[in-house]
Amino acid sequence: MKKIILFLLFTSIWQHGFSQFITDSIQILDEVVLSDSKLIHYASGVKQSVLNDSVLKQNSKSLTTLLTFNSNLYFKENGYGMVSSPSFRGTNASQTAVIWNGININSQLNGQTDFNTINTSNYNSIAIRSGGGSVQYGSGAIGGSIHLNNKLAFYSHFDNSVQVSYGSFNTKQTGFNSSYGSDAFTVDFGLFYVKSDNDYKYLGTNKVNENGAFENLNLNVNLGYFISKKDVLKLYSQSYIGDREFSGTLVAPPRSKYEDENYRTMLDWVRISGKFNSSLKVGYLQEKFKYFENKNTDNYTFGKVNTYLVNHSLNVRLSEKLQFKTILDFNSYEGAGSSFGDPKRRAFSTTALLNHKLTDKLNYGINLRKDFTSGFESPFVFSLDAAYQVTGLYKIQINGSKNYRVPTFNDLYWNPGGNLDLVPESSYQVDFGQQLQFKHVNFKLNGYYINTEYLIQWQPALDDMGKPILDGMYTPLNVAETQSYGAELELESDYKVKGHHFNLNAHYSYTVSENLKTKKQLIYVPFHKGNVNLAYGYKKFNMYYQHMFNGEVSIISSSLNAYNVGNVGLGYVLNKNGTINYEINFKVNNLYNTYYENVALRPMPNRNYQIQTIIKF
Repeated sequence: MKKIILFLLFTSIWQHGFSQFITDSIQILDEVVLSDSKLIHYASGVKQSVLNDSVLKQNSKSLTTLLTFNSNLYFKENGYGMVSSPSFRGTNASQTAVIWNGININSQLNGQTDFNTINTSNYNSIAIRSGGGSVQYGSGAIGGSIHLNNKLAFYSHFDNSVQVSYGSFNTKQTGFNSSYGSDAFTVDFGLFYVKSDNDYKYLGTNKVNENGAFENLNLNVNLGYFISKKDVLKLYSQSYIGDREFSGTLVAPPRSKYEDENYRTMLDWVRISGKFNSSLKVGYLQEKFKYFENKNTDNYTFGKVNTYLVNHSLNVRLSEKLQFKTILDFNSYEGAGSSFGDPKRRAFSTTALLNHKLTDKLNYGINLRKDFTSGFESPFVFSLDAAYQVTGLYKIQINGSKNYRVPTFNDLYWNPGGNLDLVPESSYQVDFGQQLQFKHVNFKLNGYYINTEYLIQWQPALDDMGKPILDGMYTPLNVAETQSYGAELELESDYKVKGHHFNLNAHYSYTVSENLKTKKQLIYVPFHKGNVNLAYGYKKFNMYYQHMFNGEVSIISSSLNAYNVGNVGLGYVLNKNGTINYEINFKVNNLYNTYYENVALRPMPNRNYQIQTIIKF
């Protein structure tokens, strides 16, 4: 292993001394516009889906809602607008990685990302990468990863848009986006504010969601500047400030409140030098929170983590068919909290990626990674993938990988209950996919298997006699071996005729995720989930319908019923060909007024409405 690491270090330095070659424009565009080029060049055998602009516009600004109706992911929400966590291919929330412009932003405290803190209006590219990705994206990328990218476009433009909406439960949303660019400089600015009383009625009862009010602010600023013909500096900055009352349950009175903030800043220096492209990233991330058990008092618990990162990658295009990338990554984490002290962690990783287009039809990749993390031994991980274009219409993909997740600060240091004897989770997975691509129809079918060992679970703390140590105290343990397997279908159709535009997008997943010891389905993993999106546009008019089915899910000692939820929306553009365009949209959520819970005893909203105006200039 030491020889491999030394080789990667030597290669990364040695390749900078080579002479420079002429770079084709496509390669420059890929490297400059995208901060995470691994999605394009080093995942040929991996299932990926990119959500286009029209899909982003149809959904509310919450990443939860977007993916609920446009992916195979299942979400648990502790009430609308509250903490939202995904289950991807039967895995838990801390086994789904969220990648922001190429870096993993999962919390160092609980190992996951709250999808209700991510506003989709500030990103112009959102991609879903299915299956294990720990080699490229680190801890937690076991079930899959969600990629939030800001594209920097170097051409002459100046575009602006203002969004204002009002909806049920006194929900107000205001947003402003601006983009300016030239051949050498570009800047994107996005600001979005949401506030809601969120006091929806619990259907079938005389109760309302009386402690669910929330407000949050998202701010994105992204800059790009060519300092020479071969060097470009890119700055990405994202801020979130949120204040939420935490909804209670049908049987417990609510009174708590949660304030959280997330700040992310990253500077990326990209050098394009013939066959060699390098990227040096330095970044600072901060997450912090305050939790008030009683919102009417000044007593709270708190926690925060500061993350400092340095990442260097070097891509070598050895030929038109063969390319190689090395990545050196260092992260320093410094935490502080009322329940876990002042923990620190250092992590260094070396990664090697290879992609080879063996023939015009066959493409394969080999990826290797080794982490060195203070406090415990991180596993050596790898992945293999391949894609074969059988015919012009039919393609098959296959990939296999070993992945991991390290214990979080909460797992290790929470007082009381933290466990310093935990070891990282380890997972193996294999995925086989097929794609049929016709002129107007694209069909994907994937089957997968995931085996996870040393799964970290919080369980009641017991003494040597098997009796509770402290009433209500939980502790994390490496206890379970689980397996997940299933199938995913995805269908997309786009058709235009005489000014009429029709679009169909549908997903279905069958998921088995079970504890190998008990042979029981894990809680909050539905066997069946599906959604359908139908859209129609003609000249200035557009409309769409969304439908989502979620099958029955197991919970502790019981289950939650299956449910169907539908949404419908209408839109009309005024002055479409003018310099200032006005668009009016109207949407009805939960069209059939369905009662449903995706977390036990926490009902979701009844039928509700939203009207939105978008002004572009």
